[in-house]
Parts: sequence; C-alpha cells; structure tokens
Amino acid sequence: MQTNFLVLKDGTVFRGEAFGYPAPKAKELSFTSIVQRGTGEVVFNTGMTGYHEILTDPSYSGQMVLMTYPHIGNYGCLNDWSETGPEEIDRRPRVKPGGFIVRSLYRGPIPSGRITLDEFLKQSQTPGISGIDTRSLTLKLRDQGNQNGVIVAPVDPSATELTSDELTLIMKHFDEFPQMEGLNMIEEVGSQDVSVENPGGTHHVALVDCGLKANIVREFVKRDCKVTIIPHQLGAKAVLDAKPDGVIFSNGPGDPAVLTDTIKMIKDLIGKMPVWGICLGHQMIAEALGATTFKMKFGHHGTNQPVRDERTGKVFVTSQNHGFAVKEDTIPDNVAVWFRNANDKTVEGLYHKDLPVLSAQFHPESAPGPHDSTWIFQAFLDTIKG
Repeated sequence: MQTNFLVLKDGTVFRGEAFGYPAPKAKELSFTSIVQRGTGEVVFNTGMTGYHEILTDPSYSGQMVLMTYPHIGNYGCLNDWSETGPEEIDRRPRVKPGGFIVRSLYRGPIPSGRITLDEFLKQSQTPGISGIDTRSLTLKLRDQGNQNGVIVAPVDPSATELTSDELTLIMKHFDEFPQMEGLNMIEEVGSQDVSVENPGGTHHVALVDCGLKANIVREFVKRDCKVTIIPHQLGAKAVLDAKPDGVIFSNGPGDPAVLTDTIKMIKDLIGKMPVWGICLGHQMIAEALGATTFKMKFGHHGTNQPVRDERTGKVFVTSQNHGFAVKEDTIPDNVAVWFRNANDKTVEGLYHKDLPVLSAQFHPESAPGPHDSTWIFQAFLDTIKG
C-alpha cells in the first residue's frame, strides 16, 4: 500500500495509507490557487455519515476535511447525492476539499450502481490519507485551532518518514499558502450564468449563488417556488430585474468580512423585498446590517450541532459547516438573535425587528433529524405574505 504523509503548518507529521488520487510530492508543491489538490485548512467534521455531501459542499473549498467518525466509505458514493450545482460541475471538480483524512477506509463491496469513496476521489483528482490517529489530530485542532496542512507522497514509496529536504520544501509551501482569514473565496465557486428551476412555481425566489448547495434549490422547489439562480457578481440590479418575491443569499467559503461587493448588494436590497441568508449568507447579512464577524478557533462542522430557537425555547439538531461567526455585541438594536448554538452560545440566526430579514447560520436544507430545521424555508416564505 502506498504511503502518504499529512503535514501541518506547525511541523506535526502523520504517516498513513494513500487512497484516492495520487498526492503530490514535496518538490511538486507550488502555490497557484487557494483551491488546490492536497493543500488546505484542516478542519474536523463530527458527522457519522454524509461524507459524499461533505465532499461536494462548495463551502469546503480551500480546506481539507478530517472525519472524526472512525469508519468511512461503507455505503459508497452516488452522484445523485452531490451538493454541487449541475452548472458548476461542468466547470470545476465535483469534490471541493483539497484532501480527505480518515481513520479507517472501507474499500468495498458496495451497493450496485455506486462507486467506492476511493474511486470517487480519484475521479476528482483529490488525495486522501487513512490509517492515522484521527482522535489525536482532532484534539490538536480543538485545542490549538485549525491550521493549514498538506497531504504529500514521499519520493521513496517505501519511506517511513519524510526527509529533511522534503520537510523544508513543505514548510516553504506553507509560507506561500495564505490563511483563511481575509480570503475572498466565492470567486472560486458558484455559477456564471443566470438559470431558472421550476419556472411555473407559485412564489418566485431569487437565489444569489455564493457557492450554493444544490439541496437549497430542492427545498424551495418542494414548496412550489420558481427559483432564479443569480451569480453573486451580477449585483443587486440582476435581482431587481428578475422581480422575485424575495431573495436568499447562499452558503459559500471564505471570510465574509472581505466580501464588500456582495455585502453592498444586500444593503441595496434590504427594504425593497424580503432578504434571507444561509451560512455565509447569514454572515453577510449581519455585516450589511452593521454587525461584524470573526474567525472561530475551529468552527462548527458536522450533522449533530444543537441549536436553540430563542423565540420558542425549542432545541433542535442541525447540520453546520462554518469557520466564522457573528459577534453578538456588535448586533444593532433593531436586530435580534433568532437562534443560538446550545454548546458555545454563538449566534446561529438573526431577524430584523422591523423589516422582512431572516438568516440562519446552520444548513436547514441538510436537517439531520431528518426534518428538524426544514421548516425554516417556510418561515422565509411567510415573510412574503407578511
């Protein structure tokens, strides 16, 4: 079995078994883009299932995903589960993280009609590493915070450790590879052209694509909505020209604070129609309303995150994927906290007291309950009637 190494920016090295697409060798590393194979900010995901959806989530662009559940791959992969939009699939790799890190990889057999996780990563030219102590790595990231990492193959296939020359090249690569904080990542994801789903729907929703997950579209279509998908770079005029009943800003990767053009777009639309947001969309709405955001130590990534509705007191389980959050003490007086994380008390959703503006930090379209939070889509739509 081929050996791969996971190296963190602080110099920590994990040796494991290679799977997926062949990892680059140290001498092949060079910074060409924040989205590149084998390199990224290492984050841990606490989900027991859903690895295919995780791998196809555009919000993981520029990162590498570590699964805390030890056994991954046992039910294979199927393109029907992908969260990447069809238009984006044609232009960019289906797998969004730069690498995948697991404790124990299942290689088969799998149900008919599916492919193995190993083959799925091969198809998207994404390297993986298995057989490492994922518990130790998770605790390290939890205690010290996320950091950049790289998956590399040794020059000598039989090597049990990297040479000093290889480590020197890897450390030089880290000097060139930027931190996630301060990065505009939405230029790396999303659609380029306006498209429409379910054109005969009862309500008309404009969905601004900052790296949207396909299931957001599906949830609105389930509620008989016409969905006009608008690339984020087209600005507020494209939304106004579409004449929707409301507009939602999607999830996406990177630091919300630097997305000044999209934040201005939100400002230009608030007061003209209902405005909603999910994940990155929630953070940008907060910025547009006058609040600020910050980089979390290790973020929330997983399908088992408890959230409390501050208006009803009810707690439900959510799916989340974010490394930034809203600073509560910067929220203006005319905006209230809608949802709060039951673990660390961070803000998980907002509502405006006077205007039809709602947002959720978590992913209601991925309710792991499986329906715990899908009602939020109807709450969005109810602001049209109100």
